[in-house]
Amino acid sequence: MNTENNNLDVRQHTLETAQKIISRKGYSAVGLNEILTAADVPKGSFYYYFKSKDAFGEAMLQNYFEEYLATMDTIFSAENQTMAQRLLNYWEHWLTSQETFDCQGKCLAVKLAAEVSDLSEAMRLALKSGTLGIISRLAGVIDGGMADGSLNIEADANSLAQTLYQMWLGASLMAKITRSIDPMNNAMAATRKILHL
Repeated sequence: MNTENNNLDVRQHTLETAQKIISRKGYSAVGLNEILTAADVPKGSFYYYFKSKDAFGEAMLQNYFEEYLATMDTIFSAENQTMAQRLLNYWEHWLTSQETFDCQGKCLAVKLAAEVSDLSEAMRLALKSGTLGIISRLAGVIDGGMADGSLNIEADANSLAQTLYQMWLGASLMAKITRSIDPMNNAMAATRKILHL
C-alpha cells in the first residue's frame, strides 16, 4: 500500500467529514472528538496531520474553497453558452445549494465568516483568500459577458462582482434566519435587474 496516498486519504476524509458536520453546526459548537468519531480517526492521527484545531479549520476552509472554485470553473467553462448564461447558471447553482437543510445551506463562507473571523486570523485569511478567488472568477465572467455582448452593461467588472457576491452572501444569511428561500429569490431578481437579463 502506498503510505503517502493512504495519508492523503485519511487527511482528506477527516476534512470532508468535518466539513459536513461544521456546515450544519458551526465551528465552535463542534469538538474534535465529534469529528474524530464520525471520521473514525484516532486522536493521534489527527495531530499527525494538523497541529491544532485552528490549523485544521484553516485546512478545511482551504479544501472547501479549492472544491468550490473548481465547481465554478466547471460552470463557467460550459460550452455553447454565453457568458451571461454561465453567470446565471452559477447563481442558480448557489440558490439550489443554499436551499438545502431547511435553508441552512452548505456554504462554509456563509456559515463561518462571522463566527471565525474574530477567533482565528489563519481562518480569516483562508476565508479572505477563498472569497477573493470567487470574486475574481465572477469578474472574469462579467468582463467576458461585456466582451461577447451577452451582458449589455457598462461597469467595472471587479466592483460589480464584489457587489453581487456580497448581496448573495447577505441573502444566504437572511435565508438562514428566516428559514425561507425568499431572500435568495430576491437576490436572483436583483441580479437579473443589475445585469439587464
